[in-house]
Amino acid sequence: MLRRIEWPTVTLTLACYGLWLAAGAWLWPVAPVLALAVMAVMAALHSSLVHENLHGHPTSDRRVNEALVALPLSLIYPYRRYKATHLAHHRDERLTDPIEDPESYYKARWAHERMPRWLRAALVVNNTMVGRLVLGPLLGAAGFLAQEVRLLALGAPGVRRAWALHLVGLAPVLALIWAFGIPLWLYVLGVVWPSLSLIAIRTFAEHRWHDAPEGRTIIVERPALAWLFLNNNLHIVHHQMPGAPWYALPRLYAERREYWQALNHGYVYPGYFALFRAHALRPKEPVAHPVLHQHPAPPPPDADPPVAPNGGHAA
Repeated sequence: MLRRIEWPTVTLTLACYGLWLAAGAWLWPVAPVLALAVMAVMAALHSSLVHENLHGHPTSDRRVNEALVALPLSLIYPYRRYKATHLAHHRDERLTDPIEDPESYYKARWAHERMPRWLRAALVVNNTMVGRLVLGPLLGAAGFLAQEVRLLALGAPGVRRAWALHLVGLAPVLALIWAFGIPLWLYVLGVVWPSLSLIAIRTFAEHRWHDAPEGRTIIVERPALAWLFLNNNLHIVHHQMPGAPWYALPRLYAERREYWQALNHGYVYPGYFALFRAHALRPKEPVAHPVLHQHPAPPPPDADPPVAPNGGHAA
């Protein structure tokens, strides 16, 4: 039996799916551009709802929470894989660590120096806000899928099951897209990519390096898109109180505004437009982490020599 149900989240989830269906079934035949725009916004909202649900909302049963967002409107990311990486990201003492934080945009300096020039250049562009909105969805999806292929090949625990469940949820979404008459390539370009770009507005500056873990997480006070991000613009509050539902975050912030701003060492912006003005074409952060992992860790003394691709031992 469910011990609690957070009805605002359940209602918003039903509205999200309902508006996506309405846009595809009724709006697409008469106003296709508007239909794709509505579907993109709903896919972005769905991503925010996925984030909410993996933190234990809106019910006390994790299986119900997963089922409520089981239809992946943005197609790419399996719920259980995102849950595993995101909860690892919530170890605040490891925030921004390019090895330990799965959501860090920094790279270890030694790894960055080994990258081809084109990739290093692309990552510099990706650290501008325009670059993150345009290139970010492609770079993020490519990096994620490449890592998932490696994990699947290695038989990593839980990965195959996560993808199997994802494909079960993906099938009806693809069937509906086909039934609407929307070409899949157009759905990817007109819905998936823009939805990921919308989420990238929030994630662009969510974290920075700071000596104090609390100083690594942003506050964006009054953005017009707070509803779309389920108030995760108040990100320090979420990181400190991940069990609080999205609709409680503004109250929790307002009650102790000065405390939160002192806690995160003044990492505060009034809105996302202020971020855009400052960093539309200027990288906000370096690609290589300014402090951590300057050099690769040496192998333990009793470790075997690394095996080269030809089967011999690397020099």
